[in-house]
Amino acid sequence: MREPSLLPVFGKLGIKTPVVVAAAPTMSKSIKNIVSRMREVLSSYGGLALKLFVVVWTVLVVAAVFYITQA
Repeated sequence: MREPSLLPVFGKLGIKTPVVVAAAPTMSKSIKNIVSRMREVLSSYGGLALKLFVVVWTVLVVAAVFYITQA
């Protein structure tokens, strides 16, 4: 019997992609700190941020449709 592929599934817990840090020699030190902090936060909470964005977007679309149909 063939085993299923190990492709990452949306919403699957415990799978984190490695963060690639690109060298940018022209950035100041404070911007480097901000960028590195943002990468850490996104690597830790990226899935949650994506889910929240999808929920907010869905609510906005439903509210827009409701507003248009009420007009």
